[in-house]
Amino acid sequence: MKPATRSLLMRANRLLGAQLVEYNLIKIDDLEAANEKLLELINTAPVRQRSVLAILAYDLKSVREEEVLMHQRESDGIGIVDLRHYDVNEELKNALDTEPCWATWSVPFDVEEDMTFIATAYYLSPAVRKYWEDQYNGKVIWYGTTMEGLADYLEAAESEAEAKKPAPPKPVSPPIDDVAPIANPEKKD
Repeated sequence: MKPATRSLLMRANRLLGAQLVEYNLIKIDDLEAANEKLLELINTAPVRQRSVLAILAYDLKSVREEEVLMHQRESDGIGIVDLRHYDVNEELKNALDTEPCWATWSVPFDVEEDMTFIATAYYLSPAVRKYWEDQYNGKVIWYGTTMEGLADYLEAAESEAEAKKPAPPKPVSPPIDDVAPIANPEKKD
């Protein structure tokens, strides 16, 4: 993971946790426990597990992901999208850099006129919103989504990108009898 991506991941998680506490969706003690576990996972766990929200929702069971999505919808009026049932814009899909997507639990999925639609499980994190709004000059329409749907989409996108990479060329070996004998400089005739 690049240092800039690691910094983004840490900021996104820290600010999401602070917002969850501020909106009384979790207790500060739960956030502290989740942050400790996140620090353990940052360098060792698969990217899918590097999330304070995943730890809070699925390990500590301090909050349900659905509660976070409903809060976002009710307080900020953002829509909800399931990327598994959406035809993602091909241009965005082909240009996708999954590192910042994993770090922010967000993915651009469509463009209409000059607005980019972004699905995120981390809408409450100001660091996430700022990062993506900077990428698209503030022309973003936000949608909430589940971590599972987002992770499934990103994993499929990574597999598809890997499959599109050309295979490395096979080394060409000359036939054995075409190889000249190697002279031994120490041997005297």
